[in-house]
Amino acid sequence: MAADNLEARIKAQAAAFGFAACGIAAAAAASAAGVRLREWLDEGHHGDMIWMAARADERASPAGLWPAVRSVIALGMSYAPAADPLRLASASEVGRVSVYAQGGDYHDVVKRQLKALGGWLAAQAPAPLKVFVDTAPVMEKPLAEAAGLGWQGKHTNLVSRSDGSWLFLGAIYTTLTLTPDGPGRDLCGSCAACQRACPTDAFPAPYRLDARRCISYLTIEHAGPIPRTFRRALGNRIYGCDDCLAVCPWNKFAQAAAAQIAFQPRAELTAPALTDLLRLDDAAFRQVFAGSPIKRIGRARFIRNCLIAAGNSGAAVLAAVVRGLLDDPAAVVRGAAVWALGELDPRTWAIERAARLQTEDDADVRVEWDGNVAGVMDVSAISPV
Repeated sequence: MAADNLEARIKAQAAAFGFAACGIAAAAAASAAGVRLREWLDEGHHGDMIWMAARADERASPAGLWPAVRSVIALGMSYAPAADPLRLASASEVGRVSVYAQGGDYHDVVKRQLKALGGWLAAQAPAPLKVFVDTAPVMEKPLAEAAGLGWQGKHTNLVSRSDGSWLFLGAIYTTLTLTPDGPGRDLCGSCAACQRACPTDAFPAPYRLDARRCISYLTIEHAGPIPRTFRRALGNRIYGCDDCLAVCPWNKFAQAAAAQIAFQPRAELTAPALTDLLRLDDAAFRQVFAGSPIKRIGRARFIRNCLIAAGNSGAAVLAAVVRGLLDDPAAVVRGAAVWALGELDPRTWAIERAARLQTEDDADVRVEWDGNVAGVMDVSAISPV
């Protein structure tokens, strides 16, 4: 096979495997991303994500992870939703799950197709290669921009002219020297819709994200109590947040990802009732979320999120199930239940406080019973902003 035809055939095969976008970059094409990464880490904007700092040298450039790499094949798989992700904002008794987590685990789906494409490429042009999707120290977004898939928008996610803000990204590193595509061009212009949409002001400036203030970080990556500063802003978001993505004007060109069956939303996750979710024990949680990325955060963190949503709901009918979680073995659940009960039923909260405060042995839960103790549950408890 002629070498000058390989790049075109890679892209055709990528489309056959379900990828909406495919581009090629030289391994050194996104060198500035490593500098930005170190600045972001130095500012502490990664919060509890200590693995970002621990493998920063490997993440800073493809060669830092694998010195033999010569080219990067960047790939995007669409998960564009058919329905408006913001439609449930006022449905206070249901939980809002981020679009990407309403179907099957994208890690499994994308990696399976990356391996299939990698196997095809190895048969066409034998050479060492590695495939990555989100679980290795790879800067998928800068590499995707360098390969022409789109550009990193003001919300720091990749934006595509054809798929909007709805692409799962993956990469194939190869020792082949492939002809690179041109980089993506920033087309955000003067638009600031994503900046205005953020419920927690997580963008200190366009193109910069303070993860410690991001609802996706708080509900997924952060293991401790949700800081009081942000609890109201969570609303009924129980796993992730789509707001900055959903308002991107480029989404109007994206077609719903009907071809990707694995990403089709599961009925029980499109508008799950909080009262049902709050009753999940560990076994039931594992059963309900089998095959879902939600399973990765564990039952305690997920129920914590649901309790914050319950406290924001104003639905007194949830008070009874919330009260039952005051005895939960997980301290982070007990603490969130204390707060939620105080929001829903202050009278019962006061009775329970009198009975439980002196016997509670977890410091964070005691703080919740003590109410608004200055500084203890503020965002500064995680890291200064």
